[in-house]
Amino acid sequence: MRPPSPRLPHPGLHWVGPLVVLASVLGTWSAFAGAQGEEGNAALALYLGSVSIATMAWSFVLALRLRWLERWFGGLDRMYRLHRWLGATAVVAMFLHIETIDSLRNGIPGVRDLADSGQELAGVAEVLLYVLVGLSILRFIPTRYWRLTHKLLVVPYVFACFHFFTAEKPYANGSGWGWWFGVVMAVGLAAGLARLVVRDMVLRGVRYRVATIVHTPSTTELALEPVGRRRLHQRIGQFAYLKVQAPGLSEPHPFTIASGPDESTLRFFIRDLGDWTRRMRIALAPGTEVLVEGPYGRFVPLTRTRRPTVWVAGGVGITPFLAAACTRDPHDGPVPHLFYAIRSESDASAMELLRSAEQAGRVKLHFHSSADGTRMTESTLIDQFGAGGLKGAYVAMCGPTPLVRTMSAAAHRAGARSVHREAFDMRSGFGGDPSRELDVLIEELSARRTTPSTQ
Repeated sequence: MRPPSPRLPHPGLHWVGPLVVLASVLGTWSAFAGAQGEEGNAALALYLGSVSIATMAWSFVLALRLRWLERWFGGLDRMYRLHRWLGATAVVAMFLHIETIDSLRNGIPGVRDLADSGQELAGVAEVLLYVLVGLSILRFIPTRYWRLTHKLLVVPYVFACFHFFTAEKPYANGSGWGWWFGVVMAVGLAAGLARLVVRDMVLRGVRYRVATIVHTPSTTELALEPVGRRRLHQRIGQFAYLKVQAPGLSEPHPFTIASGPDESTLRFFIRDLGDWTRRMRIALAPGTEVLVEGPYGRFVPLTRTRRPTVWVAGGVGITPFLAAACTRDPHDGPVPHLFYAIRSESDASAMELLRSAEQAGRVKLHFHSSADGTRMTESTLIDQFGAGGLKGAYVAMCGPTPLVRTMSAAAHRAGARSVHREAFDMRSGFGGDPSRELDVLIEELSARRTTPSTQ
């Protein structure tokens, strides 16, 4: 057991977005303060209803993946985490609103003739929201089915907004507060529809095609060349969404870009982990068209300062460091130490590129292989740099969440003031992720139904 070592968060532009969200939700309490119900104080119940509406609206906005918002929220990975927390808050607030609702005394009607219809739709919205959110947190559902149910969340939101607009409130719909909540609902609805229609059908991405594809036992190295003059202009450490234009593969999946900013082709190292990657390895071939959306991300492996630099990567988390390791000037400041956790050297990604970068003096490699008994542990950084040896160093990490959490704590104990990391995950929830096995079972059952009987 170690005593807690609290660390103060570092303020920056990435605080602006969350603070604006928080202010827009908490600041509306005054719209309902003092509202009296037939059985007591109705202010809390009414306020909780507005919280559900506002947090769901913000959740839809963040799901649009607007790149200009990244600097205010700290990157798309943090935006998606906040998106999920806001969605959970909306469900909890809706539940508490329903449990504490009270008939308002001396309330101002919203739309008197439609209030009963709004109440009925609110009940439908409650059931839909419970079902759709429940499906979202079950990780065993294949992504292509989960995405369809996730898009339907706009339906209960529309019903809830209709109820909120038509119900009695302490203010009139034409008042200042009425206009405020009207704008919030309109923005949320517009964002939900834009995510449903515009993002998937209009702004689909930049056209690329597969130039080369190399398979290893667990990883696919993919090189894409642009179709036409348009291409992505990425920075080192950013990622993009790939939409493979082949049957069953067009759903977007995020992968870190391994190529440098000056390269015309895009390179990706894709780990074979789920149902989509399994099908991609089978179906992908040179010439296949791929729509690329992005680039996204605020992860920065290299800085312009001359501070000592330490990188920690696990598995395919090596990808954001590849371009940095292969393109940095060997004479440009201290050589970064790269700690790379792998199962075995034969299973690692881009070993030739990393060896070449090491020989050129661009990086110092530290391999930790579980197969060789050299697994990366909490003491790895202490053993290398000593207690306090990372004071003033720039530390960046990318890899599986357990590894990043463990090594982040170790870096802080070694003296690092802050650790820059990116932990992007399209989905989160409970349980494991057997979607690959489930996908195989679905394909087998489908094949049996379409195979003619021999009897």
